[in-house]
Amino acid sequence: MQRHGIPEQEKVNEVLVRLAKKYNVKIIASNDSHYVDQSDANAHDILLCINTGEKKSTPSMKEFSDDDVIGKNRRFAFYNDQFYFKSTDEMTKLFADLPMAIDNTNEIVDKVQLLDLKRDILLPNFPIPKEFFTQDQYLRHITYEGARARYAEITAEVEERLNFELDVIEKMGFAGYFLIVSDFISAGRELGVFIGPGRGSAAGSAVAYCIGITNIDPIKYDLLFERFLNPERKSMPDIDTDFDDEGRQKVIDYVVEKYGKQQVAQIITYGTMAAKMSIKDVARVMDLPLQDSNALAKLVPDKPGIQLSRIFNAPLDGDKSLQDKEGLGPEDIENVKKLRDLIKGKTSRARCSVRPAFWKAPCATRVSTRQGSSSPRKTFPN
Repeated sequence: MQRHGIPEQEKVNEVLVRLAKKYNVKIIASNDSHYVDQSDANAHDILLCINTGEKKSTPSMKEFSDDDVIGKNRRFAFYNDQFYFKSTDEMTKLFADLPMAIDNTNEIVDKVQLLDLKRDILLPNFPIPKEFFTQDQYLRHITYEGARARYAEITAEVEERLNFELDVIEKMGFAGYFLIVSDFISAGRELGVFIGPGRGSAAGSAVAYCIGITNIDPIKYDLLFERFLNPERKSMPDIDTDFDDEGRQKVIDYVVEKYGKQQVAQIITYGTMAAKMSIKDVARVMDLPLQDSNALAKLVPDKPGIQLSRIFNAPLDGDKSLQDKEGLGPEDIENVKKLRDLIKGKTSRARCSVRPAFWKAPCATRVSTRQGSSSPRKTFPN
């Protein structure tokens, strides 16, 4: 059960409490948390506007509705500022009339087992034909089978490259990984799924090319295998594979069925907004004129990966400063000073009046997407 001060939610909760008592079902207290602190609500709202292409000045839709139905001339917004990570005291006060709900939540917490995620590399067991003793033997076999199909002639250059890669794969213990990836890509093609030719550093592997993981000949295009696998830096290979949207689930189902649900997991990717772009996005949401937005963005140093939090708070010189860590030159430092003056309200050199709320918004930059949904994306503050 959740309590965010939403009238419709309160009506539903009354019914839920009656049903819980009638059927002796435990009530569990929780809070829908989309940002860490209550003060992050404004930044979160601005991020929603960025994600949905709206402006902060557009009236928000407070009434309850389906996620995919937004009223005309209204924008999606959360009802209030109660969607943050609340403390134990706050939750206890919120459910003061239902103390057992807090106890039930703690009961779930007590059942959680801590997992040590740091462990040796574990891969599902890939079954190999009985005539082969090891996965490395089998990988070598299908690699040369594929090489005979890929190349008109297995020249000394091709043989040397394949043997080198296979030796590295064997020493690093990744034969099973190559076999698993090759298997589900092959299965995907048999299921009629459109699969990309391969991208990233994996395109530099002749073994991957021969066993059907990629369709790019690294020998022909002189691509380096060492960018993909390096014995001096032991880490799991990263083979990026693209499946068409409709067929992706077929491949996932195949992998789950073959290796079991406990051996398969899906991951999520968090993207970050670049410093200059976050300023421009927030400026658009806040109805700041384009020329002022560009003027502000130009004050941000052209350094890949530079963070606004560092620009506003890091020392200008000395140890771990913007000069020392980011390598900013005199001109960049002067621009940083101008930005800091704008935040403090000391100047109007950018031809605009900058409200403090404008600068709080870019701190919330991590965004996740919900696959297969047209509803607004959830946002998480840095």
